[in-house]
Amino acid sequence: MTNLQDPSLYVNRELSWLEFNERVLEEATDKTNPLMERLKFLAISASNLDEFFMVRVSSLLRSKNLIDNPIADASGMTPEMQLSAISRRVQEMITKQYSCFTRSLLPAMEKEGIRFLTYEDLNATQKDHVDTYFNDVLYQVLTPMAIDQSRPFPTMNNRTVNIFIELAVDKDAPFVRGVEWNETKSRWEITEERPVGRKYAIVQVPTIVPRIVQIPAENLYSEVLYTEVENRDYILLENIILAHIHKLFLGHTVTRTALLRVTRNSDIDIAEEEVEDLLDEMARSIKGRRWGEPVRIEKSKGMGKAATKLLEKSIGLSSSEIYEISGPLDLSAWLSFASSSEFAHLRNKPMKPHPAPAFLDEPNMFDVIRKNDVLVHHPYMSFDCVVRFVQEAAVDPRVLAIKQTLYRVSGKSPITNALIKAAENGKQVSVLVELKARFDEENNIHWAKLMEKSGIHVIYGLIGLKTHCKVCLVVRREDDAIRRYMHLSTGNYNESTAKIYTDLGLFTCRETFGQDCSVLFNVLTGYSKTSDWQKFSVAPIVLRSALLRHIDIERKNAEEGKPASITARMNSLSDIELIQELYRASQAGVKIRLLVRGICCLKAGIAGISENISVSSIIDRYLEHSRVFIFENGGRPRVFLSSADLMSRNLDRRVEVMFPIEDEALQQEIISIMEISLSDNIKRRIAASDGTYRKPSRRGQAAVHSQLEHHRRAAESYKNRKEKLVFLPPTVKI
Repeated sequence: MTNLQDPSLYVNRELSWLEFNERVLEEATDKTNPLMERLKFLAISASNLDEFFMVRVSSLLRSKNLIDNPIADASGMTPEMQLSAISRRVQEMITKQYSCFTRSLLPAMEKEGIRFLTYEDLNATQKDHVDTYFNDVLYQVLTPMAIDQSRPFPTMNNRTVNIFIELAVDKDAPFVRGVEWNETKSRWEITEERPVGRKYAIVQVPTIVPRIVQIPAENLYSEVLYTEVENRDYILLENIILAHIHKLFLGHTVTRTALLRVTRNSDIDIAEEEVEDLLDEMARSIKGRRWGEPVRIEKSKGMGKAATKLLEKSIGLSSSEIYEISGPLDLSAWLSFASSSEFAHLRNKPMKPHPAPAFLDEPNMFDVIRKNDVLVHHPYMSFDCVVRFVQEAAVDPRVLAIKQTLYRVSGKSPITNALIKAAENGKQVSVLVELKARFDEENNIHWAKLMEKSGIHVIYGLIGLKTHCKVCLVVRREDDAIRRYMHLSTGNYNESTAKIYTDLGLFTCRETFGQDCSVLFNVLTGYSKTSDWQKFSVAPIVLRSALLRHIDIERKNAEEGKPASITARMNSLSDIELIQELYRASQAGVKIRLLVRGICCLKAGIAGISENISVSSIIDRYLEHSRVFIFENGGRPRVFLSSADLMSRNLDRRVEVMFPIEDEALQQEIISIMEISLSDNIKRRIAASDGTYRKPSRRGQAAVHSQLEHHRRAAESYKNRKEKLVFLPPTVKI
């Protein structure tokens, strides 16, 4: 019998995540992508690495330092082994990032008239412009921070760019005061001496002004295009400061400079059982995030050995945690630049979302939902229908109550504004705001306070759990009864991310769903405990067991010779118990197709273990975010949508919901969506048994670009519905 505990059967979670980020980086190196799309993907890969260090690497460092005998993970790697492997893999990735930036993207931008110059490259007019900018603006906000006996190594803010300066003191420099430890008297004493030798200082590159500074440029005549090319010249803020750095250290000679950037532990860990007010404690913790323990240092070339030793000693990191960069620090800064409206011609042509056909020209959404369940596929279909659902409920005189979960909301959220309006209109409004949504805590706190002031009942979740499910319940009085209308989704109630995340949502008023919804909110807002769910599978109560049961049914069906298959889509797959059950199902002959965007600890294609499992990943202009589970069920498919990924945290430490799609037409629509994605041979990568990924062969096959096809189908559905409405005969009243 195969030992499914064998570490060789699993990919380490952190290394799998790095493989995901490698796929993001591949989009930056892919010359078939428009130039600014490539720059965007490069910036995203850098931003992803920042978050990886702030959360995952910091957790590993904590385990390494605090646990005497750390336990190895399923792949057999201890925290120390993982940190070592991460360091090597990240160094390879950084080399690729900067090779792509300096050798491919910068030259490509220059061909488009977009030039990044150093101070030495500037002409006289440009130098005058930059000099004036430094003297009038930058000089006023820069703060040089000396490093000596009385002024220890300054604390650099998280993810800020800093300039490290080495100074030689001029012979005619004035006397300066210093501090020395007197061993005889056992005390610090102020001394006055002529400074000699090397001294060090740090200057933070300010974040209150743009990092990328546009400077006057002249149009150039292109000998290639035989036409005048509109030129745009830019200089990085740190290059302006470096050119004038001597002005900050009069009486000293700047002998060497280098750029530094520190990444700090930004994971918030609160003992929820011990705090009196979670909201206040979370607000305090957010403020302290930028001062977390350092987990990575990036530095440019040029720092001397003595300065490097000082850096290691002062920051408390080893040489393996310091990364030398061959180029400008913080490539994530280019994300906003690549997104500028000036460069629209160098990006993908926008794919405009189409209105959801079911609600087209329908004055009342509740009338539509009462007749049929409605499936929406974002961003191919507009998120406006979700916003409209809450807005209509807010002003509908028949609506009695609205209950909703909010995990990540936008800065100017129309949904929260609609909820506030509903409360002002006298409706019973209850909202669960998840304060622990990582890196959105501050925004969620802002909205929570605002909603409380408007009379909304705001709940901050359950102790020890994150509430990650996406549920909106509207209770409405109708002629025949009280009816519950729901929106259930795989994605957040955020109209901004809904433009770039692919998600599926369901509008329904099925009574059994409504009963489960009411029970769910009673659990979230009160003290109810239940396992009596009619349609929902809710984590951490029954979702894990439900998934294991469905997998087991497929395994038994395969053993009995019945049709057996599993098709699923998720962001991450790392839960070992579920992976082992998938291995057992594969061994029994179940055909398993998985679309996993990010982390995947399962190894596909291993003989005798997972030869019936295929794993694919799609990285494209939209972030693949939906969670779909399809079980063949002996020829009677069961189709589910969920907010949960197959990770231990989702199944055991979060409130998640998996719900069935019961309308057969909608089941087929979801199955069709999955088949299109699985046939993608443009942006899909296929996992090998060693955890690496490759693009599928297109030999003899027509090109299938799934996201473009999803958009085409949404456009066609909208067009057909619109034409049908145009040709409907007018209603004749007698």
